[in-house]
Amino acid sequence: MNVQSFLRHLKRKLRWRRGWVTFGAWLAICTTGWLLHTAGYLPEAARFGKPVKETFANQTPTDQNRFNEAIATLKGITDSRETYLLKSYLCGEERQGLGLKTPSQLLSEQTKHPEWTLSVGAGGEVTFTDEIEDLSPECKLKAVFGIDDNGNLSLFNGTLGKDHVIRTFFQLNIKYLESSLPVETVKQLQHGIRISDVDEYYSVLSTFSEYAIQDSERNDDAVIMK
Repeated sequence: MNVQSFLRHLKRKLRWRRGWVTFGAWLAICTTGWLLHTAGYLPEAARFGKPVKETFANQTPTDQNRFNEAIATLKGITDSRETYLLKSYLCGEERQGLGLKTPSQLLSEQTKHPEWTLSVGAGGEVTFTDEIEDLSPECKLKAVFGIDDNGNLSLFNGTLGKDHVIRTFFQLNIKYLESSLPVETVKQLQHGIRISDVDEYYSVLSTFSEYAIQDSERNDDAVIMK
């Protein structure tokens, strides 16, 4: 091989090597960039493997805040946790087990149900809470509105009594109520007004809210109904 042929061969070899070096450098840069993004510059949803567009599509600001709070909570979880769903109704609650779930599975549940709120209990268990604008099945069978021993409009489980109070709303001006409403309506409240759906629930609240004592009116007129 003469000198010129050798030089041409050497130039081709160097160009080939430079090409691989350039490709290797480009690949290293891309890999480093990807690692940096996944480590800290991509949104939290992408770090957990969920496309950002899919995660936040059609979510309200409240949903997004709830999602971000879930992310913050999940940062402290590295193992599988017993998970529960708490259905919190206007009246009543229901709790069901969802089994053991990993952090990524928990995030997936939060993404599928943006209306749920994630929390971790003292024992390390994870609970999703779903606030439901309805009465629980049990409340639909038993819920009764009445007046507790302190003159408050309250919701009771089945029968009136301090041990059966489910929820207390506001104190009533008994004198004003008795002088304004028909005797039959007053008697119904004394014995308990049975409700079976959310419309009846809001109807009773609306009817008696007119007789609620305001903070400025809390005086001797707040007489206990006997």
